[in-house]
Amino acid sequence: MKFKGSRAEAVEELNQFIENNLLEYSKLRNFDFGPQKRDNTSCLSPYVTHGLIDEVEIINKSLKRFSFVKNEKFIQEVLWRVYWKGWLELRPNVWTDYLRELRDIKENFKNNKDYLDAIEGKTNIECFNEWVNELQKFNYLHNHTRMWFASIWIFTLNLPWQLGAEFFMKHLFDGDAASNTLGWRWVAGVQTQGKNYLATEWNIRKFTNNRFQNIKINEEAAPKIAEKIYSITEKSFTNPHLLEDKVLLVFDNNLSMEFTNFKGHNFKKILIISNTNETRQVQLSENVLNFKTLLINDQSNRLKEKSITAEVIKIDELKNIKEPIYALYPTVGENLDYLRLNQLKNIEFIYREIDQFSWQFCNKGFFNFKSHIPKIVTKFN
Repeated sequence: MKFKGSRAEAVEELNQFIENNLLEYSKLRNFDFGPQKRDNTSCLSPYVTHGLIDEVEIINKSLKRFSFVKNEKFIQEVLWRVYWKGWLELRPNVWTDYLRELRDIKENFKNNKDYLDAIEGKTNIECFNEWVNELQKFNYLHNHTRMWFASIWIFTLNLPWQLGAEFFMKHLFDGDAASNTLGWRWVAGVQTQGKNYLATEWNIRKFTNNRFQNIKINEEAAPKIAEKIYSITEKSFTNPHLLEDKVLLVFDNNLSMEFTNFKGHNFKKILIISNTNETRQVQLSENVLNFKTLLINDQSNRLKEKSITAEVIKIDELKNIKEPIYALYPTVGENLDYLRLNQLKNIEFIYREIDQFSWQFCNKGFFNFKSHIPKIVTKFN
């Protein structure tokens, strides 16, 4: 399993999946056959996370091949990421509090043997150790396996979910603040309060095709207790009326600018922003940073091929720009944190149409959002 570093290769992966494997997706998607056999899932999330291909493009291509009824489960999974992002946009303090809690917990656990054994894959749970090694080697885990991993981390190894979320964020090619943080909160039982996710031996054995045996894990743990309830923050995601003749910032979540809703606008220059570990609160692995660099450089080269003036700069160079500029909205996370912590108020955000439309349905749980998916699909198909 190897993830490619260009949009052209990402689109080819998308096309191959739709043509050859999409029809069986709903039946086989929960099986983890190991890193050498991933054709039962799309493995597109690293590209979607970075905006190399977006949700509308994926859904529309899938609907050209099969009907909505045959595609429904796949489309729901594609839109989970939109939902998580929207949910966090309306409750941004969840991310802020996570980072604060993480800082306190890391200090207390830096020499903890159980924690160190877990991140080194040296526990007494074979499947967990294998997943640790797989995560660090391939920078990806099957979605079902992520749930098992988090459950074992929290309820069998008795480690804080915040440290697990950091470990995923460090190594996953598709890690983002919303999906990662909220996914771990959900397993722990603090996202949907009082309802946790517990991995079971029979479930792991069945959906790994009996690759693992004698799995001794805690299957009866109570949910973690949430200390805080987050109310919705009213926010506007309105674009300015005039989008011309200014510098545009593109962050690492929107790396296909020439295919966005704003491709026809006349920007003075496009700056593609690189955020390194020097300016991040959660440190990323070398593999993840290198993957981001490949995708950023691919975006730069594609823009230049279209005779669009583009330049890659580090995020801390933004402090030197005083003129008014636009930015494709980076969403809640490290990039937005940097802009706000450094009070860069000369930046005006512009938002993707799918986010503007879909985030209004993110005020409640996913089942409520799911009821609006046909409406979202119709809007953009």
